[in-house]
Amino acid sequence: MGNRLSKIYTRTGDDGTTGLGDGSRVPKDDPRVEAYGCVDECNSAIGLVLAAPGIPAPVREVLTGVQHELFDLGGELCIPGHRAIEAKHVAALEAALDRFNEGLPPLKEFILPGGGPAAAACHLARATCRRAERRCWTLARVQTVAAEPLQYLNRLSDLLFVIARVLARHESGGEVLWKHERR
Repeated sequence: MGNRLSKIYTRTGDDGTTGLGDGSRVPKDDPRVEAYGCVDECNSAIGLVLAAPGIPAPVREVLTGVQHELFDLGGELCIPGHRAIEAKHVAALEAALDRFNEGLPPLKEFILPGGGPAAAACHLARATCRRAERRCWTLARVQTVAAEPLQYLNRLSDLLFVIARVLARHESGGEVLWKHERR
């Protein structure tokens, strides 16, 4: 593959529009742009998790694969009619969820984002993923969006929650529990 970007600035967006993958131009706040922009934010937040030292190899492997899939998902959203995320991707997230959740104790209390730098970053990625899912649903109300990307983001936010629990235990021995009665 040759160079894809020889010049980073193009000035084509100075009028408040951006180009989609099919060559059409839309406003920068178009629901489609919002959707794939939030997917990009989620991918970046996962990058923060992976940048933390001492991430267990199974977590690193799963999240690195997720980053590639999120890039594919962004492409699917950027090119109307393009398909990249399939049922097998959703099933793989479910399998990973089951594997990571297997060793965790059942939740009896709400937990707060925290437990260590990587766990806190994973909670941020989870919240960002939820926003991406909401923006994709906003897009789905006005344009066609396949079911699998929506399911993928829903499962991914659950997976990120479970991985945050795993990382909190790995980093500090446990989660930060919400104290209902603080007075």
